[in-house]
Amino acid sequence: MKQYGKVAVMMGGSSAEREISLMSGNGVLNALRSRGVDAHAFDPAEKPLAALKEEGFERVFIILHGPFGEDGTLQGALETLGIPYTGCGVMASAICMDKWRTKLLWRGAGLPIPDFELLDENSDFAAVEARLGLPLFVKPATEGSSIGVTKVKQPGELKAAFEEARKYDPLVLAERFVGGGEYTCAVIDGQAYPTIKIEPATEYYDYQAKYFRDDTVYRCPSGLSAEVEQRARALCLQAFQVLGGQGWGRVDFLMDEEGGIYLLEVNTNPGMTSHSLVPMAARAQGISYEDLCLNVLDMVHVG
Repeated sequence: MKQYGKVAVMMGGSSAEREISLMSGNGVLNALRSRGVDAHAFDPAEKPLAALKEEGFERVFIILHGPFGEDGTLQGALETLGIPYTGCGVMASAICMDKWRTKLLWRGAGLPIPDFELLDENSDFAAVEARLGLPLFVKPATEGSSIGVTKVKQPGELKAAFEEARKYDPLVLAERFVGGGEYTCAVIDGQAYPTIKIEPATEYYDYQAKYFRDDTVYRCPSGLSAEVEQRARALCLQAFQVLGGQGWGRVDFLMDEEGGIYLLEVNTNPGMTSHSLVPMAARAQGISYEDLCLNVLDMVHVG
C-alpha cells in the first residue's frame, strides 16, 4: 500500500510495560500486514532511533507503553527526525503520562476527578487516610498497567503502599475510592466510542486482570442508560481535548453509586492485545481490529 510507505511498528522498549507492548505490537504488525501495509517491527531497546532514517521508514505506529513511549520523549525525537507518528504530540503525551498533572489540568478546567493527595516521605499518612477515607488507592504518577498500585484497606497501611509505589516513581498519589464501577471510553479521531464497564474478579483491575486472566468481565454496551452514556462520552471527549489529545486514546473513568462520573486517567498509546479495550469498543462500532489499526495509521502526527 503505497500511501503509507514503509511503516515501523514501534514496540517493546525498556519500560515496565515492555511485555504488554510486545503483545500489542505484534497484533498491530500482523493486522497491518494482512491489509498489505509494508510494516516492520522496530524495538528501540534493540536499535537506535537513527536507524529509522537509515532504513527508510516513512511513518511510525507507536505502540510502546509507559515511559519513553508514551511520555513525549519519543514523540519529540521523531519530530526531530522528521518522521510522522501515530497518536498524541509531545505536550499531550507528556501530560497524560503524568497522572498528577493530568488531574491538575482537569481540576483547573472544572472537570470532575476523585479527591487525591500527593505523597512524599514527610506526609502525615494517618491524616491522609482520615481525609480521603478507606479504602483508597495509591499509585505511581507515571506508570501504567496498574504497576505499583495498592488498594489500602486498613488504617496504617498507607506508608507501606507509598514505599511500594515510590519504587516506580518519586511522584506518588493517594486517591479516594469511588465505588460505583470502573469504565473506559475510547476516543478516536474526535469521536467517543461506546463505553465499556470493567468487572474484574480480582480485588481491583490489576496487571493480571488487564492482560492475562480470563475471568475479567467486560460489558459493551456498558449498561449505562442512554442519558448517562451520552454524558460520559461527551465528558471523556472533553477530557481528552483539554489535555491536547490527538489521533487516538482511551479515557478511564469511575462512577459513584449516585451516578456521578469521575475522570481517572488517559492512555495515549492504548493496549492492542487480545484483552484490550479499544479494539472491543471498535467492534461495538462495527470496526474490525484490522480497520482500527489502519484508521490509527491514517491519523499521523506531523511535528
